[in-house]
Amino acid sequence: MRGINVALVQQTWNQVLPIADDAARLFYNRLFQLDPSLRAMFKHTDMGEQRKKLLMMITVAVRGLDKVDELLPAKRALGKRHVGYGVQDHHYDTVGAALLWTLEQGLGEAFTEEARESWTETYYTLANVMRSASQSVAA
Repeated sequence: MRGINVALVQQTWNQVLPIADDAARLFYNRLFQLDPSLRAMFKHTDMGEQRKKLLMMITVAVRGLDKVDELLPAKRALGKRHVGYGVQDHHYDTVGAALLWTLEQGLGEAFTEEARESWTETYYTLANVMRSASQSVAA
């Protein structure tokens, strides 16, 4: 993936994994703080299970960055499924902001400018794949 230090993204994610559940809690708290209306999407959701799903999805994506062509079909399918959950295009930016904030909190000084840029590029590259897939469902 162009412009992304894949090794740095993978290394920093490995630093998050020991505090994964705490990081997922931070993420959802921040997400709902940024857009309280998103809480309604999760009103019937077991948040413990949801945190596990989030962490697994990010882990699979991060580990798959070396083989992005194999990763993209799964991201397209995920984007299509998210339409059924009520996810709208603008939600991807909110999720990105919550993710980057969470990484900053969890990594502290290890979340360098290069790490931020690589994570930003990684997230938006994959999110745009999901967005395109969701738009094809809506059309």
